[in-house]
Amino acid sequence: MASKVSADVTAIEKKFAVLKKTEFRGETTLLVERAQIAELCRFCKDELGYTYLTDLSGVDHFGEEPRFEVVYELCQFERNEHLRLKIRVSEDALSVPTVSGVWATADWHEREAYDMFGIKFDGHPDLRRILMWEGYPYFPLRKDFPLAGKPSDMPEVAFSAAAPLAGGPFVTAPSEGSTEEREPRSREF
Repeated sequence: MASKVSADVTAIEKKFAVLKKTEFRGETTLLVERAQIAELCRFCKDELGYTYLTDLSGVDHFGEEPRFEVVYELCQFERNEHLRLKIRVSEDALSVPTVSGVWATADWHEREAYDMFGIKFDGHPDLRRILMWEGYPYFPLRKDFPLAGKPSDMPEVAFSAAAPLAGGPFVTAPSEGSTEEREPRSREF
C-alpha cells in the first residue's frame, strides 16, 4: 500500500521540477528549484494540506558548490505525514524567496537562517538579525566561522575574550558524588 506522501510527491512532480527524490527510514525529501519554492510551499499548504511548517533551517556544505541549503520541514496533521523540501543556494547568489506569506511561523525561522548563515529571504517583511546584534559582521553557524569566535569591537555588548570557565558556577566539579552533588547550580559560593 502506497503512503499518502507518495501520492503527494506524484502531485508535486506533475506540477514542479523535482531535482532529486530521497526516501530514507520512511521520510521523503525532495530537492527542488530555488525559484519555485514559494509557489511549491503554497501548493503543499493549500492543495495537499501541509498546514504546518515544523522547521526551516540552513545548512552549510562548506567546500561544495552550491555551498548552502535551506531545508523546509512540513507536516500534514490529519494524516500525520511529514515532507521535507530542500533547495540549494550558491554563495554568489545567497537569496531565496520568502515563505512567510505561506506560514507565519516562517518569519522567525527565516530571520534565524539569515542571522546565522547570511541567507537572505526576498520579500520577507522584517529581515533583521534575531540573535546577534545589528551590525555584527559575521554569520556564526557557517563552517568557516572559528569555534573560539571572533574578537568584538563592542565589549559592552558581547565578550571580547574567551569566557573564563575554571571554577565558574556552571562548571561540573570532578568527584565521586552523585549527579545531584556534581550539579554545578547546586554548589554554594
